Amino acid sequence: MQKTSDINVVETRTLPSPAALLAELPKTQAQADFVTQARRNIHQLMFTDDKRFLFIVGPCSIHDLKAGREYAERLAKLAKEVADRVMIVMRVYFEKPRTTVGWKGLIMDPHLDGSHDIATGLRTARTFLREVLDLGLPTATELLDPITPQYIADLICWSAIGARTAESQTHRQMASGLSMPLGFKNGTDGSITTAINAIKAAAQPHTFLGINLDGAASAIVTRGNPDCHVVLRGGNTGPNYSPAHIAQTEQLLTKAGLPKAILVDCSHDNSSKQPERQPDVARELMGQIAAGNTSIMGAMLESNLVAGSQPFPQPKEKLRYGVSITDGCIDWATTEALVRDLHASLAPRFK
Repeated sequence: MQKTSDINVVETRTLPSPAALLAELPKTQAQADFVTQARRNIHQLMFTDDKRFLFIVGPCSIHDLKAGREYAERLAKLAKEVADRVMIVMRVYFEKPRTTVGWKGLIMDPHLDGSHDIATGLRTARTFLREVLDLGLPTATELLDPITPQYIADLICWSAIGARTAESQTHRQMASGLSMPLGFKNGTDGSITTAINAIKAAAQPHTFLGINLDGAASAIVTRGNPDCHVVLRGGNTGPNYSPAHIAQTEQLLTKAGLPKAILVDCSHDNSSKQPERQPDVARELMGQIAAGNTSIMGAMLESNLVAGSQPFPQPKEKLRYGVSITDGCIDWATTEALVRDLHASLAPRFK
C-alpha cells in the first residue's frame, strides 16, 4: 500500500509526560504560594486602584544559564528596593517565534547545536524557573507551543501571546485555560483590535485538542481566562505609545466593554527595533503617568548584563557572556538607572 502519512517525518522522539516531569522536578509549597501571590498582585495592578507599576524586565531570551542566574540575582536585589512602587517581574523566555528560521529557544534547542533535545530543554526550563522563584522574583514568559504550558505553566506568574500568534485560534483557546494573567500583543501590522478580539475570545469557555498531564491526547475544556489585557508593541506603521495612541486604545477597550488596562512593550516597533531607545519609551510613559494617566499599568523591557546582541549560530565557545543571541538588549547599568528613575517618578502617586 502506498504510504500517505509521515512522508516528511524523519523521527518521532518520545518525551516524558508532563506528570512525570512535574514529579521529577516538583515545585515546593513556598514556590506555589509565591506564584499564587504574585499572580494576585499582578491582577490587582491591572484591574484595581493599586497604584504600583508592573515592570516586566529581562533578557530577550535565556540561552546561558550562568548569565541568566547572575542577571536574576541582580534583578531580585533591585526589585526588593523598589517594591513599594514598582512590581518587577523577570522575563524568562524559553520559546522564540522566528520570522523565517533561527534558534527557537532553550526548550527547543537547549544545547545550542541544532540537536533539539526537547526533553532536556523542558527540564532545564523548569529548573531555571524554580531558581528564579526562589530568589523572590515573579516569572514572565511568552507561551508559543500549545503543549509547553503543561510542563511549566505552574511556575509562571505572567505570560504573553506574541504579535504573530495573537490572531491564532489555537493560542486564544490555550490562553482561555491558563491560570495566570496574560497579555495579548497587538498585531505586527499595529492592529489593536487584534489584541482586543483575542482578549474577548480568551475570556470565553473553549473545548480544544491538547494533552493531559499523562501525555494522552485529550479534549481540553476551559472556563475562560478573565485576567487578559492588551500589550502595545508598535507595528509596521510605527510606534503606538504616544498619548494619542494610548487614548485610542482606551477608547477601543471601553467600546469592547473591557477594563482600561494597558501594558507597553518598550522594545520591538516601539523602539524602532533599536534597543538603546527603550529607556526613551519608558520615560515617555513616565511623563504620561505624571500627567495623570491611569490606564498605563505597566511596561516591558528587554535587558541583559551587556548591551546589544550577537550573531547566532556561531561556536558556543565564541559567544560573549551576558549578550543576547536574539533581540538586542540594554545593559544592566542602564536598566538599574531606569528602574530607579521610574521609582522616583511614581512618588507623587503615593502621596
